[in-house]
Amino acid sequence: MITSAPEAMRQLFDWFEKPNFPPRHNIAPTQPVPIVLRDGGKRRFLLVRWGLIPSWAKEVPASLLINARAETIAEKPSFRGPFRHRRALMPADGFYEWKAEGKGPKQPWLIRRVDRAPFAMAALWETWATAEGSEIDSCAIVTCEANATLAPIHHRMPVILDEKDWEKWLDPATPLKEAQALLRPAPDDLLDAQPVSTRINRVANDDATLLEPATIEPDPEKPARPKKAEPDTRQMGLF
Repeated sequence: MITSAPEAMRQLFDWFEKPNFPPRHNIAPTQPVPIVLRDGGKRRFLLVRWGLIPSWAKEVPASLLINARAETIAEKPSFRGPFRHRRALMPADGFYEWKAEGKGPKQPWLIRRVDRAPFAMAALWETWATAEGSEIDSCAIVTCEANATLAPIHHRMPVILDEKDWEKWLDPATPLKEAQALLRPAPDDLLDAQPVSTRINRVANDDATLLEPATIEPDPEKPARPKKAEPDTRQMGLF
């Protein structure tokens, strides 16, 4: 979710372009997302495809690489090159995650900073060349274990970088051990979560009403002591 005005985002992230992009309340994988990268000592704004395509891939992967796990980012073939050379920030005002609630559809939750300020998620980006010679810029969001605030909803969360660490993450000269040390859960008091309408499940719905709180009806068949949740292996839902 990106709802802050473009000029406010530009001043916060200090990119030198002046893009004019509309607010987005519901962004899905394969759609364009903004990232901030370091280019010639300056920060640059770039719109890229959400879903990283490795530079060595012969075709667009069938499985979307929208997330990169912080714990294995330096070893995985799809991510180790971008981790070394093409680290980025992904600006956002919030993101969504889904939680199973009884036998019905999963309940979407909107996660934002408590003060509602924009933030930066750690990201990796890559450029892939098609057989015809055209290029596609793409990215993945770096994830880590969830903090205490998000753990009841999902066991993973995006890495939210402290503003003082933005430049260290962007600088390719930063030693990899120092860069990886930045990939940790956000402080427990940084974020809050509220349930929102399942309208978010349709990509065509993209308006401010998606941010309105929803009421979760109690499930009469829910056991008094919930079973331990099985690990969720699907790609994390963001934005």
